[in-house]
Amino acid sequence: MNGILAFGEQVDGYPVRVVNERVVRAAAGLLFFPAVLSFMHSFLLGNFQYTRLFIIVFLIDMALRQLNPRWAPSMIVGGWIVRHQAPEWVGAPQKRFAWGLGLLLGLAMLYLMVFNRYMGPLNMLICGSCLLLMFFETAFGICLGCKLYNLFHHEQAQLCPGGVCEVPAQRVPGLRPAQLASLAAFVAVTVLAARWVQATGPMGGFDDMATLEEMGVPATAGQPSAADDGRCKVPDFAKAIGHEELWKKHNGCS
Repeated sequence: MNGILAFGEQVDGYPVRVVNERVVRAAAGLLFFPAVLSFMHSFLLGNFQYTRLFIIVFLIDMALRQLNPRWAPSMIVGGWIVRHQAPEWVGAPQKRFAWGLGLLLGLAMLYLMVFNRYMGPLNMLICGSCLLLMFFETAFGICLGCKLYNLFHHEQAQLCPGGVCEVPAQRVPGLRPAQLASLAAFVAVTVLAARWVQATGPMGGFDDMATLEEMGVPATAGQPSAADDGRCKVPDFAKAIGHEELWKKHNGCS
């Protein structure tokens, strides 16, 4: 079927229908970014409205991918972004299966959160699974859902990204001792930095900000000249939270 609902592209020289892996990864990134923002907004502020909206958008995108990925908004935008890159054709059947899993997760979230306003551990598990799937796709080009394809189909997946479906798979070198040492040094520095940050204590907003004098800058250096009068105009957000004087102090305008 080569009509409007034909799934994937028929490219000469390939035994199965294919999709462009570069577009798929770009589309995964376009969904992953707002997913993380909405998830963190819900987790930190307890406001789930953006997450409920994203669930609807995600579900529409996954449903359109099942019909034909060329009509899915994320695939359209992602394809435009990578339009100057040479396509990397991968098998379409396993991608359709993986996106079907995404559709099922989206339907579950639609029922739980959008319609029934359920908030609980099950939401976190499903959201975490979606984020994990999209992150592996966009960051590493690894389709975790595709790896389940062979468990439910007699015909094994073909044309996987990086040739991992080929038998025998291409052998790649492992980590070298110098690379392991570099990783170990990075982890050690990160641990030391985390301890130092923890020891210095948390920042407390405007009240905890250092002044120019405390940083060793002469007081005259921060004094406004006649030409800088506009710079010392207190913004509305500082007035709204009652920090007008603090804003002037920290900007050398007091």
